[in-house]
Amino acid sequence: MRVIVTGGAGFIGSHLVDALLSAGHQPFVIDDLSSGSLENLPADVPVFEVDVRDAQAVAKVFAEVKPEAVSHQAAQMSVSRSVREPRFDAEVNVLGLINTLDASVAAGVNRFVFASSGGVMYGDVTSPAPEDSPADPISPYGIAKWVGERYLKFYSREHGLKCTALRYANVYGPRQNPHGEAGVVAIFCTRMLQGQPWTINGDGKYVRDYVYVTDVARANLAALEGATQSFVAFNVGTSVPVDVNQLADPIRQGCQQELDRRGQSVRVPEGQHGPARAGDLRSSLVSYAFIERTWGWHPTVSLAQGVPMTVEWFANQLLT
Repeated sequence: MRVIVTGGAGFIGSHLVDALLSAGHQPFVIDDLSSGSLENLPADVPVFEVDVRDAQAVAKVFAEVKPEAVSHQAAQMSVSRSVREPRFDAEVNVLGLINTLDASVAAGVNRFVFASSGGVMYGDVTSPAPEDSPADPISPYGIAKWVGERYLKFYSREHGLKCTALRYANVYGPRQNPHGEAGVVAIFCTRMLQGQPWTINGDGKYVRDYVYVTDVARANLAALEGATQSFVAFNVGTSVPVDVNQLADPIRQGCQQELDRRGQSVRVPEGQHGPARAGDLRSSLVSYAFIERTWGWHPTVSLAQGVPMTVEWFANQLLT
């Protein structure tokens, strides 16, 4: 199957490219390389350096590749940036999606998978939210993801495009971009391994559902290969609540172990608490029961397994 992966040089997209290759599919990448990197991809994967906001450029790639399926991972990822710059967030996360949907219809694409967000879709929830929970996004980022799903439903009904929205919990793992404000695990790993000060926003009692990136890639592969309805949404998470204070401890321990193992004299400093971050929910958890019933997907990498693998990857990048 010929599959276009937008944002395919990025964190989640590049892991999906790996999964597609392993499954015998042929991936093609669209990425503006603003946060993604060619180093994340095998050298023989075709890459088109295109911004999804450029409708003509996107359409040209689709006409050339003639894909059978699309996985739309390209996004503005920061909740707090969306609060500061809602117009920019909408340009990337709404108009970029529409451009990709239009190109898909024109190219005769059969299946479209969209990176949505369970982490912001349901508002503050203290127990794992199923997909039929009322949508209550409070940030422009979350609003754009909710609007994006409505567009998928429209394109499915109007054009017969089979659309799946995958509502990710908080994704972490190797290749995550530590710059900017997205990805607390990546930020902590980078700063701790370099012996730099690191900050917990607010009181740190922000509960999240952390899911490892290869599990997310498997969910995307299931959505591209499995039987599907005209439009359907699935949560992709672990249903395990972890707050930032609890998350920081094993990362700090893992980073110090990596530093010691490599003969580094750096000591990881104690963390500091800073101001709360705009747009952050207090608690976000998703139920993965529906995707498990439908395709047999369930998380396979626990936080206790995933954090050391992530720390080791960052150590390999940062420590010589």
